[in-house]
Amino acid sequence: MSAPIVYTFPNTQELSISLADLVVKLCKESIEIRDRFTVGISGGSLPKLLAADLKNRQGIEWEKWEVFFCDERLVPLDHEDSNYSLCKKEFFDHVSIPEDQIYTINPSLLQEEDEEIVDDYEKKLISVFATVNSVKFPVFDLLLLGVGPDGHTCSLFPDHPLLDENVGWVAYIGDSPKPPPRRITFTLPVVNHAHNIAFVATGEGKQDVLKEIIENSESKLPSALVKPVTGKLYWFLDDAAATKLTLSK
Repeated sequence: MSAPIVYTFPNTQELSISLADLVVKLCKESIEIRDRFTVGISGGSLPKLLAADLKNRQGIEWEKWEVFFCDERLVPLDHEDSNYSLCKKEFFDHVSIPEDQIYTINPSLLQEEDEEIVDDYEKKLISVFATVNSVKFPVFDLLLLGVGPDGHTCSLFPDHPLLDENVGWVAYIGDSPKPPPRRITFTLPVVNHAHNIAFVATGEGKQDVLKEIIENSESKLPSALVKPVTGKLYWFLDDAAATKLTLSK
């Protein structure tokens, strides 16, 4: 893997503008090559930072977007803990991505066996990524990830057995240390097969964990295990989060 590309900004407004610049560039390139733009989105503060500038850009072919969720809480789609609900409020309601190209969990399966929800979401991935040729893992044009103070990303948490999953595309976690406990998440191989991965992290509360993730090559924190096979890895940080990085000096 090539070295990560680390960008730092004095404030979140400038971060959002630069992030939008990257998304627009990758969108245009992907549509020219594959006639679509496949994106995985996370929750937390990311949707608001993503949408702040991007939702006002002109000339984006929103109808070519295919959007998945890097992880999702197993709650109704209108629940306050739902990543879809958050993304809808901050982003989807302000742009014209076709609803049937935003791939959510099936809420009718929330009371079913966990594997049914996993299988259903994997089938949605297969419908987009494996209709022509058999593929070992989906290859997203862009994954947008956050990082927790503990170093987790998606719903992959430190020292959790799911970090060793190397076959499945989607995995169930029933013991998330951060509520709510029941979730599904992309596995590390799916994350690492993306063409482009962009982490977004802000605030002084992320200083210590970012130093370990970005500068300690031996770190086993989940976010540090994000190492694209052939793709590019970007970090979008505000100065508050990047303070302890020697790379940013």
